[in-house]
Amino acid sequence: MRQDPATPMTVRVRSAVGTVVVFWQGATVAVAGDHHVEWTVDEDIVWSLNAGPAPSARSELSEDGDRIVFQGRLSLTEDGAAVLDVGGTLILFDVAGPSPPDGADGAWIQVRVGRGDVSVWPHQL
Repeated sequence: MRQDPATPMTVRVRSAVGTVVVFWQGATVAVAGDHHVEWTVDEDIVWSLNAGPAPSARSELSEDGDRIVFQGRLSLTEDGAAVLDVGGTLILFDVAGPSPPDGADGAWIQVRVGRGDVSVWPHQL
């Protein structure tokens, strides 16, 4: 997407579970075309503030104003992090207090984060 050279480049990411516009962290010349990407989210999960139960048991990627909405199945790690499975793509999140409630591990949740905290990086499979 065309923008001011002083700001990070944004791209429209299309996936089987939705479409969003986020920051691109690859080379500018490589942006056109199809890519496999790795997601980076620089906002922690804070239960009841930006994360909570999903309205349905399905993966989804969408926009809500200036927020990117990730909906998927949550897995909590032993070291206090979280992995969200969004349509087969695993996205790592840090968890800040309050922690997800008992029973959240394996549950379908939504995480809503600021657009400016979400980037994609191109990578080879």
